[in-house]
Amino acid sequence: MGNKPTIAISHLGCEKNRIDTEHMLGLLVQAGYDVDANEELADYVIVNTCSFIQAAREESVRTLVELAELNKKIVITGCMAQHFQEQLLDEIPEAVALVGTGDYHKIVDVIERTELGERVTEVSQEPTYIADETTPRYRTTTEGVAYLRIAEGCDYRCAFCIIPHLRGDQRSRTIESIVTEANQLASEGVREIILISQITTNYGLDIYGEPRLAELIRALGAVDIPWIRMHYAYPTGLTPKVMAAMQETSNVLPYLDLPLQHSHPEILRSMNRPWQGRVNDGIIERIKLALPDAVLRTTFIVGFPGETDEQFEHLLQFVQRHEFDHVGVFTFSPEEGTPAYELPNQLPQSVMDARRDALMQIQQPISLRRNRSQIGKVVDVLIEQENPETGELIGRSARFSPEVDGLVYVQGEASLGALVPVAIVDADVYDLYGNVATAADLMQTSLVATR
Repeated sequence: MGNKPTIAISHLGCEKNRIDTEHMLGLLVQAGYDVDANEELADYVIVNTCSFIQAAREESVRTLVELAELNKKIVITGCMAQHFQEQLLDEIPEAVALVGTGDYHKIVDVIERTELGERVTEVSQEPTYIADETTPRYRTTTEGVAYLRIAEGCDYRCAFCIIPHLRGDQRSRTIESIVTEANQLASEGVREIILISQITTNYGLDIYGEPRLAELIRALGAVDIPWIRMHYAYPTGLTPKVMAAMQETSNVLPYLDLPLQHSHPEILRSMNRPWQGRVNDGIIERIKLALPDAVLRTTFIVGFPGETDEQFEHLLQFVQRHEFDHVGVFTFSPEEGTPAYELPNQLPQSVMDARRDALMQIQQPISLRRNRSQIGKVVDVLIEQENPETGELIGRSARFSPEVDGLVYVQGEASLGALVPVAIVDADVYDLYGNVATAADLMQTSLVATR
């Protein structure tokens, strides 16, 4: 073991990339490599890159250049490796290997070959691999939470998105495989599982001939995990069958991350999402009727080519009308190789920035109002951090997903990774504040609930 090089991994990008990172770490540890979080002490640094938009690529390049200046042996993995391939090896001579999004399971073989002096390229032109419960994994999240990938890739071809090019077509895992991994995570003390894929509501279509998200939800109801949360629920896939499964499965949170992107039918048609514009309002009303306690998060793109003042106003009114709990807003990024890159009437960045700011100004009072509705309630909070100087605990309630939503700042004592009742006493636009609940708080909550 002492003869093997020490390896660090620099993780960039989304939680899908994070799972790839965790599997590479697991495989390397299983093979006997020392894995160190300190890049300066490592012989090799694996950079798991993001290439979704220009800003992500710039961050990846900065990281690669900084490591090259430290004379590290660099292994470039992930979306940027898939996207640019030979170009990266030409421009970064310190890179000893390139590994695509469908090839991260070969990481041990890649390191062994580079140790023999080979400059390795492992990039499948059409990614088809997806890790399952048998693939070693070393989690990098806080101890109470884990992401669980139910499918990889995407069959949709949205005009602005290069994900199908980077990660291939959809390939789902079986329900049995997912439930087995969920049980493994439960045995490790995980309290929250976040289901992810590119389009979670299309889960199973490729292997079962129809979406099987409802069946998966019900199967996960038997797993001893108190919180199961879904990301990337494409709105048209939230059928009555899926809603009923959510209603009837107690550990599945009524939290929906809806990647709506826009509200105006013409913009959605230009985005190659034409069916969504006809049903947006109806779907959201149906969700609220079926799941009255639902927490709704969404993301929008402003400044899509040709977006008029009137179409942007339509989006502003849409946000005001539906009062989402959490909203993320991105300005359009023209990605070479996508249909949107060639569209006429590209908007200036200054216009896009102004529209993003205007939409967030509309959303912030809504978010504040939704958060302030929690004051006086006792809610379960998953404790994830402790401020070493003040002793203040930091966690999340069921309303908040990690990284993208707010936090709950808690006074009192609790163990990291524990779910504890917290009496909420204050709130701002993004975060909640409270105290570990006393017996009196719990009794008061019980009295209110029975009235």
